[in-house]
Amino acid sequence: MKFSIGGALKLAFRPWVEGLEYIPAEGPAILASNHLSFSDSFFLPAVLDRKVTFIAKAEYFTSPGVKGKLTAAFFKGVGQLPVDRSGARGAGEAAIRSGMDVIERGELFGIYPEGTRSPDGRLYRGKPGGLARVALATGAPVIPVAMIDTEKIQPPGKVVPKLMSPGIRIGKPLDFSRYHGMDHDRFILRSVTDEVMYEIMKLSGQEYVDIYATAAKRQIADAEKAAREAAKEAERAAKEDGGSERGGDR
Repeated sequence: MKFSIGGALKLAFRPWVEGLEYIPAEGPAILASNHLSFSDSFFLPAVLDRKVTFIAKAEYFTSPGVKGKLTAAFFKGVGQLPVDRSGARGAGEAAIRSGMDVIERGELFGIYPEGTRSPDGRLYRGKPGGLARVALATGAPVIPVAMIDTEKIQPPGKVVPKLMSPGIRIGKPLDFSRYHGMDHDRFILRSVTDEVMYEIMKLSGQEYVDIYATAAKRQIADAEKAAREAAKEAERAAKEDGGSERGGDR
């Protein structure tokens, strides 16, 4: 199923790719990518000859009905791995364990260090948990990846995707074996994560923002809420002023 989906994506969107030579023909590696769109987890595997396993919400695999079964089959077909995210800490540990299992099988593990999609196309601070811990515990090389323009294919609110050619730029593998066994040192985890994010930034050309994307999303949501409330207040004030003027004419 992976090959049929990948072939259809390549035929329809014709993604371009640079740096394929950095993907090992065999053996484990961690693909650390920026995250612009829901489709990132489909386009990257589509251009590779090897299977890439990403983490996905368990709900994608357990939804009821025909639609739920089709969704589960689709995610399994493109190499998504279900992880229960019902508890924040437990979800993180489950994702790390799942990543280690993939690496121990000698396969490719895909991860988004930002933890969530970028809300505005910029690159946000990487979370120091999953990526660095899997890399340091397993010794697997980390290959930085930059997705280009995938957020333009299906912006929020758009049902029909735009047919265009997104890009995928793959960088040289990063070796963190010098930190092997130090996967519980938070300063080392931060350093490793920041080094990977710097390489992703160079590949993607994105503006870097030194806060977490989750915090940025909260800021954006708060700003939008404040704007809506201000608009309602302005509308209410305008109605009151209009009523006062009409009352004064009588």
